[in-house]
Amino acid sequence: MNGSNRAGSQRNPVRITILMTGCLLATGVQAQQHTGAAAPTVLETVEVRAQQLQLDLLRENALIPGGVSLIDSELLYQRNVANLADMLRYAPGIWSNSTSGGSGVFLSSRGSNLDATDYDMNGIKLMQDGLPISTADGNNHNRLIDPLSTRYATIARGANALTWGASTLGGAINFVSPTALNSEPVDLFLNGGSHGRITARATGAQVFDNGLDGLVTVERNHWDGYRDHSREKREGVYANTGWQFSGNSETRLYASYLDSDQKLPGALTEQQYKDDPDQASSNAQGGNFQKNVNSWRVASRTHWSLGDNESLVFGVSWEEQSLYHPIVDKVLVDFDGPGPMSPTEVFSLLIDTDHRDFGATARYETSVGAHDLLLGLNYGDGKVHGGNYRNDNGQKNGLTTRVDNKAQNTEVFAMDRWGISEQWTLVYGVQGVWADRNVENIDVETGLRRNPSDDYSSLNPRVGVLYEFSDDITLFANVSKLFEAPTNFELQDDVRDNDDTLDAMKGAVLEIGARGTQSLGAVGEWYWDVAVYYAQIDNEILSVDDPLEPGTSLSTNIDNTIHAGVESLFGASFTLDAAGVHRLDPTISLTLNDFSFDNDQYYGNNDLPAAPDYALRGELLYRHANGFYVGPTFDLIDSRYADFSNTYKVDSYGLLGFRGGFNAQRWEVFAEVTNLLDKNYVSTMTVKDYAAADADILYPGAPVSFYAGIRFQL
Repeated sequence: MNGSNRAGSQRNPVRITILMTGCLLATGVQAQQHTGAAAPTVLETVEVRAQQLQLDLLRENALIPGGVSLIDSELLYQRNVANLADMLRYAPGIWSNSTSGGSGVFLSSRGSNLDATDYDMNGIKLMQDGLPISTADGNNHNRLIDPLSTRYATIARGANALTWGASTLGGAINFVSPTALNSEPVDLFLNGGSHGRITARATGAQVFDNGLDGLVTVERNHWDGYRDHSREKREGVYANTGWQFSGNSETRLYASYLDSDQKLPGALTEQQYKDDPDQASSNAQGGNFQKNVNSWRVASRTHWSLGDNESLVFGVSWEEQSLYHPIVDKVLVDFDGPGPMSPTEVFSLLIDTDHRDFGATARYETSVGAHDLLLGLNYGDGKVHGGNYRNDNGQKNGLTTRVDNKAQNTEVFAMDRWGISEQWTLVYGVQGVWADRNVENIDVETGLRRNPSDDYSSLNPRVGVLYEFSDDITLFANVSKLFEAPTNFELQDDVRDNDDTLDAMKGAVLEIGARGTQSLGAVGEWYWDVAVYYAQIDNEILSVDDPLEPGTSLSTNIDNTIHAGVESLFGASFTLDAAGVHRLDPTISLTLNDFSFDNDQYYGNNDLPAAPDYALRGELLYRHANGFYVGPTFDLIDSRYADFSNTYKVDSYGLLGFRGGFNAQRWEVFAEVTNLLDKNYVSTMTVKDYAAADADILYPGAPVSFYAGIRFQL
């Protein structure tokens, strides 16, 4: 498990691969899903939805000269999808795994979040129907996304998220809700299997003659977990109603409620992992680690069609959450050694806080001659109030720190898509960011007040180009400035432990790529999606676990780091007979990463931890024209460092799975076996500065598991 520290001058071979791939892209291409010619007959509802998604994907790609992906949530019902990591399985450039099989996931995009604050899931902006659901300071700590409550999701990696105005290193994910306009009147789904998994969902939708429509989904999820002390219960209600008041103009209201209780199994040492990967850590049991979130959210979004090529969108959202989070067991110190005095508690942690977030967005789009113009604004205002308590087996045992944190974030952006010729399109824009951060922590015992607060601002230009090599092939390139202000968690955990503040992260990224489809004649067709990027980042904020207060972190700015990679998605549909009844559909998602320090005074050119140098995931499905499908799935994941010193290395692993199912007009079923060979592997880890051989930092992945589901639509 442990690896030796590599020399500071040694470079990652991925970088060589990046350069080689860049040369190949001069004649290569990237991917989008293929849309066949529409048949002259009336299409089934599912075909109409698929075509609409293709139009959405084409539109997003046309606006973005860089890496962007779209996930059709209808396809998620064909496999076991329990959390956000399952949803993002085939999204290139994203590294995400569940910490213990439940809703809690590690999430990284283009090397964001590779430190001890992975619980924040900061570095990538999450949005719902174009409105922010990340907090104003960029934190996703309490946000639980139910993938099956979405219609589709668009992932814009890195600076390509300018289309949504996001000022984050990792980009943005926009989750689009289903409505009664694209849903069946009744939709029932039941999924269950290993480790006590039971998920039940019921959706009712109705479109009325007066222009009104409404949809309500109720879901309940139960999970015992494959590890001790990892049970999860979740209940949710998701609803929206819309009114089409004029032509293509619409106002839509959204409401959701979520109640989630999670037991957390904690991290293991290497020896504990080898002895029994399914056990919970003694700290997790002694401190009764939990993460319980209760939240409700309301939002409104209005789209005005001002003409054939002109529109205005305005939306607002309000969300309140309560977090109850016992996360550190009692740290005891026996000050007099084997003497008569009992060990003294010096630290434990239970977080009990209330969160309030307001968000707003406005977008104006118009076409003037050869120019497609976009003007937009995002605003977020958030507050966190409550405190940190001593933890007595999951119960509050005295307030230690009062917490009153505030944040505001404003993003103003403009972009022009200029069709210079039939083949060339210039896409350029600029973003202005203004961020306010205010942390107020008061130590109850001493009365000491910490108040690190600061304002951050930046002007971030971007220019890119699209070249239509042919009707089905597009080449692209862009150069962009990167910027991200610190979160309040990072300011609160500053290693200096005073009122000094961290600098914002900034840098520049160069990206090239291509996307396309190609017919193979009678054999079928194939598609590809490739992006290559290289970014230099100044003042990257990285955190390590505090050895004196486990479960908290120490944050600091790092002068220079490099984030580079290759993101690729390949797929095909091969016809096995002349009638097209039998076919093979392979899918491969390959991501190559090169995340490292750049001549740092302490870490030299060491790799950044947590993310593998390569991640290969794919499947090969046989599909019959009657709706039957079956085939293997696989994962090949490279080794990863668990510390900045590159002294502790987590082994690579390979997994094999198998899934199959049947789709009919009104119902479908699926069955899936994951980790078919029952391999032991590490899913995620806690990051240290220097990880000792006996460090408790490992989160084991799931053993062999079986799941099955059935869906009925009326």
